[in-house]
Amino acid sequence: MYVCNCNGIREREVHQAAMDGADRACEVFQRQGCKAQCGRCVQEMQTFLNNVRNNVALAAE
Repeated sequence: MYVCNCNGIREREVHQAAMDGADRACEVFQRQGCKAQCGRCVQEMQTFLNNVRNNVALAAE
């Protein structure tokens, strides 16, 4: 599933960025070598990053 249609960033790429330590959407864009275009994805991407981080923290407990 695409998270960012403008840059073609998929959910799995956001997940991998989160697993590699990305905490903010701008870090995902940097890792993909692009910038936010329309910005509609930023909130969803940030929520996804937060969810991955929380899930990893829970799994470590």
